[in-house]
Amino acid sequence: MTILQAEHLKKSFFDPKRLDVLSDISLTLCAGESIAICGRSGEGKTTLLHILGTLEAPDSGILTIAKIQVTPRNAHRLRQQNIGFIFQSFNLLEDFTTLDNVLMPARIARLPTDANSAAYQNAIENLREVDLLNRAQTPAKLLSGGERQRVAIARALCNNPALILADEPSGNLDRANAQRIGQLLIQCVNVKKKSLILATHDPDLAALCDRRYLLKDGLLC
Repeated sequence: MTILQAEHLKKSFFDPKRLDVLSDISLTLCAGESIAICGRSGEGKTTLLHILGTLEAPDSGILTIAKIQVTPRNAHRLRQQNIGFIFQSFNLLEDFTTLDNVLMPARIARLPTDANSAAYQNAIENLREVDLLNRAQTPAKLLSGGERQRVAIARALCNNPALILADEPSGNLDRANAQRIGQLLIQCVNVKKKSLILATHDPDLAALCDRRYLLKDGLLC
C-alpha cells in the first residue's frame, strides 16, 4: 500500500534573491519501506522533509498521504493522524519529564492521556522498547544526547503513525549512539511495519534503508 506519493514538488525562496531549492521532486513510499535522502548541507533535505510532513507547502506539485491529497485545509489533520517527526535537535521540552514529552503528540491531538488510556499505555511500551522506561520521570534536561534522541523516537511513535520522518537523527550523536538510533529506526520499519524517510549525511545510516537518494541541485538522483 502506498503511504506517501509526491509528484513534481517545487520550492523556491526569495531572500534576498531567488533560490530554487527543490526543482522537481517525485517520490513514492510504500508501507514497511525505508528511504534515505542524502546530500550536502544546504541542498534542501530539511525543506523536503518539512514539505513531505506538511509543515511547509510546496510552491507547486501534488502530495498525497494515505491516499488523500494534501491541501491547506486538511494538512494539519493528516499530519496528526499519519506522521511522526524526529528532529536533529531533539525538540524536547526541557523541564518536562521523559514520559510527558512522549505523550505530547497525544495531548496536542486532545486524546486521553491518563494512566488507563491507550496513549499512556502506548507511551510506556515505546519507552520500554527504547530502553528508557527507568527514566520515565526524569526531566528531559537531565538526559544525555543519545537518551534524548531515543525519547524523540518514542514520541514520534506516540500516536501510532504510519510514517516516520527523521531529519539528521544521528547528527548530534557519537558513533555508538548513532548506530543505536539507526537500529531503532530500522526496527520501527521491520517490526512495527512503519514507513520511514530519513535525511542524513551519514553513509552508514543511509545504508540501512531500502532505497537511497542523493538530493543535488534540487533533484533526487
